[in-house]
Amino acid sequence: MNLYRVKLYVEYSERVTGLRERKKWETRRRISDAATALFMARGFDGVTVAEVAQTAGVSKMTVFNYFPRKEDLVLDRSAEIRAAITTALRTLAPAAGVAPVLHDLHRTWLAQRHPISGVVLHSKPFWELVMHTPALRSRWAEQREELADAVAEVCRELGAPAAESVLVAGFVVTAHRATFTAATERILAGDPADDVERDQVAFVDTTFAALSRAVSGFAWAAGRA
Repeated sequence: MNLYRVKLYVEYSERVTGLRERKKWETRRRISDAATALFMARGFDGVTVAEVAQTAGVSKMTVFNYFPRKEDLVLDRSAEIRAAITTALRTLAPAAGVAPVLHDLHRTWLAQRHPISGVVLHSKPFWELVMHTPALRSRWAEQREELADAVAEVCRELGAPAAESVLVAGFVVTAHRATFTAATERILAGDPADDVERDQVAFVDTTFAALSRAVSGFAWAAGRA
């Protein structure tokens, strides 16, 4: 199994409770493992979903039940990112403000070396696959738009006018992308993960201080509502 995914699966499986949910997670893992091995060996375009299904021992329909698009077999963290950010905003932002809540979330990811932090050793082959595959780059861009739409929806729930919700969502997605990209680019350049993690603390702090300034004019986003 790709080392990039080992920590992901161990970490998630520790949180999954209940036989049914664990079986679903194991099926998802088996499909993703099969897809990763095939894509790394033959390239994204050289593998069909049917081949992934056969290798994983499931039907093609089952693959699509877990991964609606072929690209999502590779870029499978998007739903988790959306859920984590929108949940944090829904539960804490009215009192604490958008920037502090997301700052804490990103610092937590970094301290855990969570894959979403970008500080993941041995992830270079994975990101080279993404960067060298136009369909994956396109899907990655779409996922950023999906995140922005989800954040904007939560902003409206928090009382933001439509225009402000879109603006703040754009700031939030930019801050998330900036921190993730900064870490990933250094890992791809071969920098030691310990050095990247240490330097990322200051980068995350600076990024979310900038986000705080950007949203300070909106009472609902700044925690003054």
